[in-house]
Amino acid sequence: MTVTDGRPLAADITDILVAHCGLDADAAARTPAASLAELGMDSLALLELSAVVADRWQVRIPEETGQLSIAGVADLVARQVEPSGHTENDILIAAPLPLVWDVTNDVGGWPELFTEYAVAEILHREGDTVRFRLTMHPDENGIAWSWVSERTADPGAREVRAYRVETGPFEYMRIHWRYAEEADGTRMFWTQDFAMKPTAPLTTAEMTDRINTNSAVQLAVIKEKIERLAVQGTGAGDE
Repeated sequence: MTVTDGRPLAADITDILVAHCGLDADAAARTPAASLAELGMDSLALLELSAVVADRWQVRIPEETGQLSIAGVADLVARQVEPSGHTENDILIAAPLPLVWDVTNDVGGWPELFTEYAVAEILHREGDTVRFRLTMHPDENGIAWSWVSERTADPGAREVRAYRVETGPFEYMRIHWRYAEEADGTRMFWTQDFAMKPTAPLTTAEMTDRINTNSAVQLAVIKEKIERLAVQGTGAGDE
């Protein structure tokens, strides 16, 4: 059982109980099915556990938590924490892989490739890693959203991994780009893993729908532009 970061949630609950509530870690390890009350957690300890859980995961746990085991508390928290988001989108582009790779990894040229970006400012380069700031076109409220991301390309594996440095409404956002040669061209895959902050204006489900809808639009635009370049026999320009 995990929440967003892949670490067992029961381990996080144990750490909280040890650090904040005086739990004997060895006793907990010897009797994993024991309730918190059986492990010596009194009402003050349970209040402290409740406070830390509320601060970390924005989840409230009931007074009868003392009758639950550590695994039971972890299950209670996990059922209330919003799950992380995950999207997968792909498109087949009728163009050779080197062209698709060069054009889509020309970050400085993204405002000409994507319809949503107004500016792509390169902040730092080191090897195959680039840090950059993206600024979108103003939305319906006149707000031009902007954030810093970093991406590392692996030309040999034909894949790129990226993440948001400035996360904005996300707890985290990680993106995996992958390219594969097929008989009719190059298939490009986008996989995004993310979690929303409790204060975000959209839920994880809403953001998942938005990402899937927008990815379909942007992939279609990219396909059209690169296929036109392939017909013209030109590639990406220098950044």
